[in-house]
Amino acid sequence: MEVIAESKTKKQGTADLMKKYTYFFGNGKAQGTRDQKSLLGGKGANLAEMTNLGILVPPGFTISTVACKEFYALDEKWPDGLAAEIEENMRKLEEAAGKKFGSKDNPLLVSVRSGAAVSLPGMMDTILNLGINDDTVKGLIQKSGNERFAYDAYRRFIQMFSNVVLNVDPHGFEHILAAKKKKLKAAQDTALKAESLKEIVKEYKEFVKKKTGKPFPEDPKVQLQLSCDAVFKSWNNPRAITYRNINKVPHDLGTAVNVQAMVFGNMGETSGTGVAFTRDPGTGERKFFGEYLMNAQGEDVVAGIRTPYPISRLKEQMPEAYTQLESIYQRLESHFRDMQDLEFTIEDRKLYLLQTRSGKRAAAAAIKIACDMVSEGLITKEESILRVAPEQLEQLLHPTVDMRQKYKALAKGLPASPGAAVGQVVFNAEDAVGWAEEKGKRVVLVRMETSPEDVGGMAVAQGILTATGGMTSHAAVVARGMGKCCVVGCGQLQIDEKGKFFTLKTAAGSVKVKEGDVVSLNGTTGEVILGEVKLAKPDLGSDFKKFMGWADEVRKLKVRTNADTPEDSRVARDFGAEGIGLCRTEHMFFGENRLRAMREMILADNEKDRIKALKKLEPLQKGDFKGIFKAMAGLPVTIRLLDPPLHEFVPKGDAELKKVAKDLKISVKELEKKVQSLHEVNPMLGHRGCRLAVTYPEIYRMQAQAIFEAACELAKEGQRMVPEIMIPLVGIIGELTFTKQDIIKVAGEVMRKFKVNIEYLVGTMIEIPRAAIIAEDIAKEAEFFSFGTNDLTQMSFGFSRDDIGKFLPHYIERGILKIDPFVSLDQSGVGRLIELAVSKGRSIKPDLKVGICGEHGGDPASIEFCHRSGLDYVSCSPFRVPIARLAAAQAVLKEKKQ
Repeated sequence: MEVIAESKTKKQGTADLMKKYTYFFGNGKAQGTRDQKSLLGGKGANLAEMTNLGILVPPGFTISTVACKEFYALDEKWPDGLAAEIEENMRKLEEAAGKKFGSKDNPLLVSVRSGAAVSLPGMMDTILNLGINDDTVKGLIQKSGNERFAYDAYRRFIQMFSNVVLNVDPHGFEHILAAKKKKLKAAQDTALKAESLKEIVKEYKEFVKKKTGKPFPEDPKVQLQLSCDAVFKSWNNPRAITYRNINKVPHDLGTAVNVQAMVFGNMGETSGTGVAFTRDPGTGERKFFGEYLMNAQGEDVVAGIRTPYPISRLKEQMPEAYTQLESIYQRLESHFRDMQDLEFTIEDRKLYLLQTRSGKRAAAAAIKIACDMVSEGLITKEESILRVAPEQLEQLLHPTVDMRQKYKALAKGLPASPGAAVGQVVFNAEDAVGWAEEKGKRVVLVRMETSPEDVGGMAVAQGILTATGGMTSHAAVVARGMGKCCVVGCGQLQIDEKGKFFTLKTAAGSVKVKEGDVVSLNGTTGEVILGEVKLAKPDLGSDFKKFMGWADEVRKLKVRTNADTPEDSRVARDFGAEGIGLCRTEHMFFGENRLRAMREMILADNEKDRIKALKKLEPLQKGDFKGIFKAMAGLPVTIRLLDPPLHEFVPKGDAELKKVAKDLKISVKELEKKVQSLHEVNPMLGHRGCRLAVTYPEIYRMQAQAIFEAACELAKEGQRMVPEIMIPLVGIIGELTFTKQDIIKVAGEVMRKFKVNIEYLVGTMIEIPRAAIIAEDIAKEAEFFSFGTNDLTQMSFGFSRDDIGKFLPHYIERGILKIDPFVSLDQSGVGRLIELAVSKGRSIKPDLKVGICGEHGGDPASIEFCHRSGLDYVSCSPFRVPIARLAAAQAVLKEKKQ
């Protein structure tokens, strides 16, 4: 996949245009600031910022994202001048660290880490302890006086480098380590002594030679070059691409590379490493939150290899380091004016900061932190609105475990990400994707610990359960970012990944849970429950109402909902919907009694029999509309008259044909003949929408009768409403004129009958490109436009929504399309048609009401476009109403900033 699309013609001379690729930081001064994330990546920019603030950061340098883009443009070769810049910066680093790279006496070891402008936690590669070999390990022993530490660093480097750079499967190293621990009866890695680690280093090297056919690279300069290459390439690895696709991160940003002097948390019990957040990322509570391990390196905490200790324990174990850390976190949060995610290492009681970034947080935490920071005077209301991603709000609207029921938890782990999950157990990411996407099943992914390779499976799972790891492990951080329920560190689980089952001991005995068995997770309490539990509606709380109130004060777009039932209407109204933008009347015909009457109408050979069948449907439709009008209580309701082709209502398959024929008291042959007569080669472009009403005007007349009778009856009861009747699929002005006159006639008759006058509008759905082109003509008849962007996208691209799944993934993978145009509006194509129609329509009627009612109405990027294009409202599914409200507010603020 070409994720960094650089033209081959740009290669020649590109490097000559770039004067600088590397930026140094150290000794209190840095060549960069936090505002240069696009150049230095988030990690590099913040390392520079912390250095300039005087915080103790190990010295190093950042190779810019520009170098990464050049690397890809030059067929994965370094641009001219980069090697020389790296050599120069390594000399500066040696001077700042007081050590020599490759020295046998006083060796400098470095880390090589990725760092894109947008955080991709764990998706790209890192190499620690680089520069160690059979010679420098002796210097490390001499300087540290700690042989065990030196060989622990060496074995870690071989495993990490071999996996990242040489593509050697890490499980082979884990088997060697596990075998050594088993032989020596060592429960933890830390129990292994120097001699054992020395033997492991030898076995690791032999394993690498066996797998690659070459000896492990000893030259530190070669190690550095290969590692920088590997980090650049990791921008393009499958897990990074998957993560960017899931989170809509552009593929052309590239990654920076950070080369930094190593500080060691694995030098013994006076050293350690940890990850911390300046507030609780799960709840948003204002308290220092994090975990650490003594005698460990960073990956031990993040990868969940060992279960870490809560940060509060460090206060007792190393009070001086804790006090320093507390002071630094408060300073950083105040400086960055946001909750920070910190990585730190303590080397022989000396504290170093390795990273700070805006911390990923659960949705409830994001809202609480935004509200609290306004109250604390750290940020303004407008800034708080921009702090919460609209898509995050969806997490808050999903059910939690209903605590009123009785259930028995099998086990309890750490509640890493809130919410609830119910699904069938699977034990690897590949199965999770297969079961969820191909079989349509709900799954819970169970792992010993997750790794970046699991991100695709995590994305489709209902929830994630791990046996090891803590609240800052990979599983916890990624799950919170995705809004997935997650329980980690459930040490009672004994997982057999090959056998695809786990066991655990309970008071009642041993329990075995196999692949496919259903479990429930309570992400709020950390409970693991066998079987399916009842779920309850979430309590959104006062912070949510306050925050959404701020958003409503700012936004200009109205937000309506797509709803076809009174219940959906009530749900949407509770979420803040300001009316219904799309009520699909065809959904009302699929009830058992209704479908029979609908089929009678379809089978009728003449108008009289069709009207007779429609008479059976009319009171049912009227009842539906009354329920919806009542639920919306005076808010506008846009009702789309029948849209789909009639063949959608007829039986399919021999068994159903026989059943329906018997029910309707006709022969199977007669029914088959009618079904065949309705067949169309391309039904989406066929006899549907207003075209049906041109052929069978009595259908829309019946629907109009039901709408106006419902409205008049409620008007007599004192309820006000404004029905907005929408005629679909208009592409010719005559179609609208023809159908509209019938609606006006029926409206007049009903109002005279009930002796009441009601206000109503007749408009159309703009979903055919021709309608957008002749919008000035259509506006002469239509009182409002509503863009049906699903069909407008389909007809503009010439894509069939039903068939695009066969080839769309290839378009995305090859960069032909950046995103599915049915998910996020194609602004440069379909968007131009919308802008054209708005402009033409309002040239005739300056106050023409214009909205959007396709699925794009709940997509934040599409909502921002609708704001810029001057639409009056967007309409989306009930559970996306809060998302649309926030996205509409953010659109105003982004426009203001620009």
